[in-house]
Amino acid sequence: MSARRVLIMGAAGRDFHNFNVRYREHPEFEVVGFTATQIPNITDRRYPPQLAGPRYPDGIPIYEEDEVGDLIGRLSVDLVVFAYSDVSHEHVMHKGSQVIAAGADFVLMGFNETSLKSSKPVVSVCAVRTGAGKSQTTRRVCRKLLDRGRRVVAVRHPMPYGDLVKQAVQRFAAFEDLDRYECTIEEREEYEPHLDRGTIVYAGVDYPEIVRQAEREADVIVWDGGNNDFSFVKADLQIVVADPHRPGHERTYHPGETNIHLADVVVINKETTTDYENVEAVRRSVEELNPRAVVVDAASPITVDHPEWIRGARALVIEDGPTLTHGEMKYGAGVVAARRHGASEIVDPRPWLVGGMKDVFKQYPNIGPLLPAMGYSKDQIRDMEKTINATPCDVVVVATPIDFRKLVNMKRHAVRVGYELEEIGRPKLDELIRACLDRLAASGEKKHPARREAAPPRSGLKKAARKAARVTRGKR
Repeated sequence: MSARRVLIMGAAGRDFHNFNVRYREHPEFEVVGFTATQIPNITDRRYPPQLAGPRYPDGIPIYEEDEVGDLIGRLSVDLVVFAYSDVSHEHVMHKGSQVIAAGADFVLMGFNETSLKSSKPVVSVCAVRTGAGKSQTTRRVCRKLLDRGRRVVAVRHPMPYGDLVKQAVQRFAAFEDLDRYECTIEEREEYEPHLDRGTIVYAGVDYPEIVRQAEREADVIVWDGGNNDFSFVKADLQIVVADPHRPGHERTYHPGETNIHLADVVVINKETTTDYENVEAVRRSVEELNPRAVVVDAASPITVDHPEWIRGARALVIEDGPTLTHGEMKYGAGVVAARRHGASEIVDPRPWLVGGMKDVFKQYPNIGPLLPAMGYSKDQIRDMEKTINATPCDVVVVATPIDFRKLVNMKRHAVRVGYELEEIGRPKLDELIRACLDRLAASGEKKHPARREAAPPRSGLKKAARKAARVTRGKR
């Protein structure tokens, strides 16, 4: 039989990983192309032959996703693999309907087929949506492990938007490494907070090799998820962050719902900045979807370095880019900080958008009167700087995980908003992490049953949660 011709739909992340672990070495398949979406400037290039392997001496072309219908006919595609995240179930099935109508099969690859095994204990942190608070949860998990004297390495979900060969395996141990790998703003937002706290970070394209290298210097690997994708590595403790600002999304977005089903622990974050009814709606949803999961209540308290500059001022608010774009949030920590500290007005930047920032708002027209922190290229950073300085405001409120003021020259006062995870009541993440590691140490298990649903219940976690709890759920 001739090889089945495969097209992989992605966004420069899971698509490459799925190819590496499933299709690269298997002659029964021939991958004829990738398509790309969500991220600018990642089409019209090739997945390089150095990474694609000897079966692909010319590499693999990357096309615009909008071409998928024509590509199926033009490239004689038999099978289309959907491989990107943070999209609604409806969106996925619209793409599936388009593919099926064009004559190809439509596939979503599963957890077992795409997940790597590690010889070291693994804690994964994933989410139901972009912007749920995954990054601060990951930082807290790493901090708790470091406090216990463990050597921790964070393996970050891929963001390979530049030279894929140079980015195959990236190790970040110092801030100079961010410049060496020519990191985008989005990459810096994820890596800098780890480096600030002494955590080494690995990322890139070739995750089998990344995990092997991380194992050499880690006692525990922490999978630092991206968007709402599920982990590339089988985890001994799977933590998933849910967002009560978007109740119901844990059921309606791909693959966030998958994460809920996989979770050992669900962190309901941001509880102090939304209504009680929203928190309880998410709690009921989690209990129905995955009654085995332990629920941790949490908040992400906000800090501002110069709150006095906000009071009575017209504020331009800059929020985390992915949270506003494909995360679809209408506001974030910046808006909360501006309102809490008495801004007279939140200024709409849309009349003053410059260059590539116009393209961002055209692609995501529902962002509203906020500015997403964008910086996938030097040109985009320049256009963002021009937009900020053209917008008539008194203060810029910056709510990104890095100090954006160091990358963009702003002509007005700029305040920085910070946020870290704090558990509310019990159980706490530290107790659950300890229970997991104690269980592994006591059993000496090599880990990872062949099928997760056949695994024995992780009673140690539930037992730890019951022991730690000091209030009943009804009293919360």
